[in-house]
Amino acid sequence: MPNRVLTVFALAGAALLAACATTSPTAPASANPGSPTVAQTPRPVKVMIVTMFAPEAKTWLDRLGPWQAVRVAGLSPDYPEVQCNASDVCVMTTGMGHTNAAASTMALAFAPQFDLRHTYFLVAGIAGVNPHLGTVGSAAWSDWLVDFGLQWEIDGDRRPRGWPTGYLGINTKNPTQKPPLDYRTEVFRLNPKLADAAFALSHEVALADSAEAKAARAKYGYAPANRAPTVIRCDSVADDTWFSGTALGERATEFTRQLTGGQGRYCMTQQEDNATYEALKRAAAAQRVDLDRVAVLRAGSDFDRPYKGETNAANLLNYASQGGFAPALENLYRAGQPLVAAIVGNWGAWRDGVPANP
Repeated sequence: MPNRVLTVFALAGAALLAACATTSPTAPASANPGSPTVAQTPRPVKVMIVTMFAPEAKTWLDRLGPWQAVRVAGLSPDYPEVQCNASDVCVMTTGMGHTNAAASTMALAFAPQFDLRHTYFLVAGIAGVNPHLGTVGSAAWSDWLVDFGLQWEIDGDRRPRGWPTGYLGINTKNPTQKPPLDYRTEVFRLNPKLADAAFALSHEVALADSAEAKAARAKYGYAPANRAPTVIRCDSVADDTWFSGTALGERATEFTRQLTGGQGRYCMTQQEDNATYEALKRAAAAQRVDLDRVAVLRAGSDFDRPYKGETNAANLLNYASQGGFAPALENLYRAGQPLVAAIVGNWGAWRDGVPANP
């Protein structure tokens, strides 16, 4: 390409950059709730509530407003704005599945509109529930996040003798072996001090229930599946493939035990949490966020395995009839709000980290 043409392109590029600089939004944030804005300077956030789809967000948006919308480049096109209130509590929605969660969380973490260095992140979403540790409507605070999707799988109908499922850890020889964790995203440990505080603030909260959920849990002949929902403390596995069945549920229990050195207890199954955490971890490496300020709350909307006499297929295909969807959404708020209120209401104690007596 001739030098004079390169010069023309260089001058044109400089002019374009100058035009963009002079036309960047500089107006102060609008006073009208819900109007999209771009903040002139990074906005400090006390609590960022991370939801995955609209009904999870709605349980917060209906209560903590009025809201101001902040449009962020790179968020899901279905949820392109973060909603923030006057108390510096914000709600964002990633979109469902690990790909949406990772991309949206990364976009948020590096968005120039926010100062997230002291922000507490509350990941709050519904999930499948292990009936041996919870029930539909139960709300669980996690200590460990396990990626159940990072496994080898062979056809279950032709699995070796003695294998309960076709799953085994990547680069292992059988399901009893712990994988070498080559991906570095297979398992994460959340800050136990924050999980302790979250559970202490919420464990006595009365949770919502429904007639349909009561009927569904009555079909299980053991506790806690057949008891009313409570706030519990157990762990979450991520897998974009929804599974249904006792053998798969037991594999999730065993895989969680393997990856956590026997400390983790699988009770909730969802799609996004490891992806969300990894995005925040990379932001923390750039000193954008503090990983000690991440809490994960999941509420059971349906059972991960059938009751005696029900087929695995029926449990999966009829999950919506279990009546846990509405109570689970409500219980995300009931169990999560005490933590949000404590942080915002006593910011002086929480700003520099989880206080000794929250």
